[in-house]
Amino acid sequence: MSDELSHVDESGEARMVDVSAKAESARTARATGFIRMRPETLDAIVKAQVKKGDVLGVARIAGVMAAKKTADLIPLCHPLSLTHVGVELTADQGIPGVRAEATVSTLGRTGVEMEALMAVSVALLTVYDMAKALDRGMEISDISLAEKSGGVSGKYSRLDGTGSAPYPEPGSTKAY
Repeated sequence: MSDELSHVDESGEARMVDVSAKAESARTARATGFIRMRPETLDAIVKAQVKKGDVLGVARIAGVMAAKKTADLIPLCHPLSLTHVGVELTADQGIPGVRAEATVSTLGRTGVEMEALMAVSVALLTVYDMAKALDRGMEISDISLAEKSGGVSGKYSRLDGTGSAPYPEPGSTKAY
């Protein structure tokens, strides 16, 4: 890792990184996260019994929209032409809650990690918004970059080579 901060100029001011000299490459990022809730809240979501409507469907679209608006919300992110945004929301009785996964791709000079993280974040916030009348105690957790590919830095996977995540899984008693 470089000792220099890429988003700070010589005078210490924040700046957007100039990527014009970088070669375009296919870039993909996948992020994950989840929202924990009471079992009866999850049941209402799965059975489409939430008064605001189709929670998972609306949250999926919100995640796609969020990926497309990332540069409007994160000050030093480059606006990107995305070639794919996929958001999956899965009910998981084991949490209990909803798992979110976003995959974002582009052909460009900078990565799409922030777009994938934004998609997961907003999708889960939308689940909270739509179901909060049933359960204000819901908790959004463990939003992280799962993997990315492309660019000079190449591939990254959150898995540490032994097949396990570097941080404990939700509900684990293993210390960080």
